[in-house]
Amino acid sequence: MKSILLICTVLGASLGASPWMNSTQRKIHPWCGKHPARRRIVGGFLVTLDSVPWQVSFRVKKNFCGGSIIGARWILTAGHCFPSSEDPQLTVRVGSENIKEGGLEVPVKRSIRHENFNRLLAVDWDFCLLELDRNLTFTDTIRPIELPKQWEPVENDIMCTISGWGDTKNKNDDQTKLRAALVPIMDQRECDQLYAYKGGLTSRMICAGFREGGVDTCQGDSGGPLACENKLVGVASWGHGCAQAGYPGVYGRVAAVRDWIRGQTRI
Repeated sequence: MKSILLICTVLGASLGASPWMNSTQRKIHPWCGKHPARRRIVGGFLVTLDSVPWQVSFRVKKNFCGGSIIGARWILTAGHCFPSSEDPQLTVRVGSENIKEGGLEVPVKRSIRHENFNRLLAVDWDFCLLELDRNLTFTDTIRPIELPKQWEPVENDIMCTISGWGDTKNKNDDQTKLRAALVPIMDQRECDQLYAYKGGLTSRMICAGFREGGVDTCQGDSGGPLACENKLVGVASWGHGCAQAGYPGVYGRVAAVRDWIRGQTRI
């Protein structure tokens, strides 16, 4: 689950490219995607929503994104999923592993993108809250995920779950079903060095992935959850390519904006 930004660019750079290659040869992209039916988690497996009941999907114009239920009326997703801070005209699909049918489609009342959101260079403060126009009824497949405390630390190498409908890089994979994968949290300083060419990380970012690559979020997974022990640690944000060696996925660090979430939602 990685790469970033709203206006998704085509994946670039070859597997294992040096982190010091000229930045024009390496592309950072958003985890959103124009063709959701063709995009999935890389290196993952099919999963049912009773395993990740907080997962939701939605489309904003041509961009497809995921998100996480954090309350009866609230979804947390990525700021770069939206071309502007204006309230989107959209619905969120909950309770279905299928991106085309099933579950419930709930209208969004308003969106609240973080006021410090900045997509220049590496995306920072990449968070957006969606307020639904009615409360969700919680079930085994529709349920909120626990949030961390403000600046709650995350242990390096702990295995966490990523999920979404993003690119799998395998044309033979199922075209409509939700996928998930397990990835370890990477040391912040190590990841910062890997992305030095992009200006490095900020304290609002956290990395997850294998050093050798192979498992990751990809275009179409933007805004989806990085869940560690059923707690929402990250929001799929950006990265270099998909599942490439030496370039883990970068996620918005939820613990960095916990107070902001509480102030907006009272959760």
